[in-house]
Amino acid sequence: MAEIQRPGALYQQVAAAIREAILSGEFEPGAPLPSEAQLIERYKVSRPTVRNAIAALRAEGLIEVKHGKGSFVRSSGLPVLTVERRVSLSGADQFTTADGETWKIVDGPSVYRTQTTAATGSLLQLGEREEVFGCDRTLLHQATGARALHRTLIPFATADQVPGLADSPDAEPEAIYGMLANAGHELWWHETVRARMPLPDERSALHLPDATPVLQTTRTTHGLDRQALILEELCLGADRAQLGYRITADEDGNARTATA
Repeated sequence: MAEIQRPGALYQQVAAAIREAILSGEFEPGAPLPSEAQLIERYKVSRPTVRNAIAALRAEGLIEVKHGKGSFVRSSGLPVLTVERRVSLSGADQFTTADGETWKIVDGPSVYRTQTTAATGSLLQLGEREEVFGCDRTLLHQATGARALHRTLIPFATADQVPGLADSPDAEPEAIYGMLANAGHELWWHETVRARMPLPDERSALHLPDATPVLQTTRTTHGLDRQALILEELCLGADRAQLGYRITADEDGNARTATA
């Protein structure tokens, strides 16, 4: 291949040429890139220029560097895991979630006291900096190796009103749903999903490659008089997982059922 002759910084020119080779299929998904020496020879540039070009493509998410093995074109295939976001009532105040038995806790549960932010306070019908119980877990999907971070926020008012909850804020979400129902609440849920780039500690805990976004679900459990009872956040890598939902028709758009 002829020497690079394009406007712009030299490493950007090399990155553009490698990007074109990836998008054209010359370098296929999952395949290793040529070695540094081969790229130096191919584009007639220096080693620092090649390294800067690879770093730029890593930041774009096109390339994944595997330590000790080299640089690889990131796979563009479908996620290996579909997380079904469903809550079911299996008996008298006995709740289950679709994937409840396929995840293993590898860190936590860790219980602490924290304060609401503007966002979490609004969802919990509280002000900012209101004190709540927090409980964090790191989860491992045993079949695929995917990891997830789960957080539960419990307002003090909810804990005080629900027998047993103040003594066990680290209970599994399904168990907390049962406590809320036993306290007389007819439960329903509202959930939102957004994609964002991970924080450094999230990237480390989830074992994410460079430039990989996360999916964050935010689920609010509601009860009597539309009261917000608890808030859950689930965070997982968008390269490994997608979310699945069962959608049913409500008669008036405001129906509250035990299945979401």
